[in-house]
Amino acid sequence: MKSLVIIAICLFSFTACGQQKSSSNSKTNKTQQNNNMDTSKLTNNTVKTVFEAWQKGDNQTFLSYFTTDAKLYDDGNPRDFQKFVKDACGHERFTSIDKVENDGKEIFGNFHTESWGDFRTYFKFHFDADGKISRLDIGQAN
Repeated sequence: MKSLVIIAICLFSFTACGQQKSSSNSKTNKTQQNNNMDTSKLTNNTVKTVFEAWQKGDNQTFLSYFTTDAKLYDDGNPRDFQKFVKDACGHERFTSIDKVENDGKEIFGNFHTESWGDFRTYFKFHFDADGKISRLDIGQAN
């Protein structure tokens, strides 16, 4: 009887560990799928690097391409840029790139957020004379 209980406990433990590992793999596959998005439409090298950093949730690399006083406008309304990046980078991402305009500085596509769900959006990058991004416009796209 004791051996049956021990066998049952061992089997349950292995199943639970396997389930956690499977869940983790599923999360990894989802991340890999997002990171493997076709970025060939992104023709501006800086925007492409910034976009890839955003998709990976790498806010340090993302921020390194912006001026220290970068501005953020969300549907035309000013927002705190640093707070936005801290709160959203790694939690929000593009799920597709539909079109790119303005010499590769404007990205339109489907976007996913944990709090607002899925919708079409745009990111429009504005550069200063030194080649740093000084302003980011985001918002819902038609």
